[in-house]
Amino acid sequence: MVIPPADSLQHRRVLICRPRPEAERLADAFRSAGAKVRVLPMLQREAITNDPSIRTRILEIDQFNHVIAVSPYAAGLLIDWLDTWWPQTPSGILWYGVGAGTAAVLAGYGLDARQPTAGHNSEALLDLPELAQLEHQKVLIARGEQGRDLLPEMLKARGAGVTLLPLYRRFAPEHDGATLQHSLTAFDPEVVVTLSGETLNNLICLSNNTDHNLGNSLIVVPVERIADQAHKAGLQQTCVPESLADHDIVAAVAHRLASADASPEIPSKDARD
Repeated sequence: MVIPPADSLQHRRVLICRPRPEAERLADAFRSAGAKVRVLPMLQREAITNDPSIRTRILEIDQFNHVIAVSPYAAGLLIDWLDTWWPQTPSGILWYGVGAGTAAVLAGYGLDARQPTAGHNSEALLDLPELAQLEHQKVLIARGEQGRDLLPEMLKARGAGVTLLPLYRRFAPEHDGATLQHSLTAFDPEVVVTLSGETLNNLICLSNNTDHNLGNSLIVVPVERIADQAHKAGLQQTCVPESLADHDIVAAVAHRLASADASPEIPSKDARD
C-alpha cells in the first residue's frame, strides 16, 4: 500500500491505544498525514528484572537451535540481556521475529533474523520452512508472562523441545474519569487503533465508564482474529492493515475513510488494495 498524501487525513480524529513509546511514533505518522491525534494507552508493560531464571536461560541460550521473539518489545529486552551476559553472540542459532518490526529490532543488533514472508503473526511464522521439521530441536520463545499458546503448542507438535522465556508482564493502565472523558467522549475519535486483543478488551472495559459509543469508530486491529473479537463485542467497523509498520497503518486508515466518504456505509470487513 502506498504512503498516503500529507493531507489525506486532514482534520480526522485518531485515538491511539497502543503502549508508549510506540504510540508516540505512530501518532507522529498520523499527524504527518494531517490527523488530529490523541494517545491513550490501554496496555502497559513492565520488564521482569528480578527473576534469576531469566539469567539462567540467557546463559544457556547457546544450547538452543532456534530463538523466537514475539514482539519488538520482547526483542529489545532479549537484546539487553544478551548484551549483558554474552560479549559475543553465540553462533549456530536461528533467530526469528514474529513480524517485520520484531525482526528489525533483532537485525539492529546484528542478528540475521528470519520473519514471515507474509503476515505478522504466529500463524505466518509457522509457515517458515525452517520451522517445519523440529525433531530433536530446541526452541526458546521470548515473550511476556502471558501469551497465546498456539506457537509453543504447534512447535511441540512438530517435535521441538520448547522453553518459554517471559521477559515482561502486561497490565491494564488506570485512567481516571477526566482522562477518559477528554480522550473518548470529548474528542469523539473517528478511528481507534488497538493492536492487540488485550488492548481491545481493556478499551472496551474502560469505555463503558464513558458516554462514547465505540461502535461509531473505525477500530484498527492487527489481524482478522482480533477483528472477529471486535465484531463479537458489537464493533462492526474494523480495519486490518497490510502490516503493522506505521506507514501501512496510516495508509490503511486513509484508504478506509476515503472509501467511507464515497459510500454511505463503512463495510465491516477490511478493504485492502
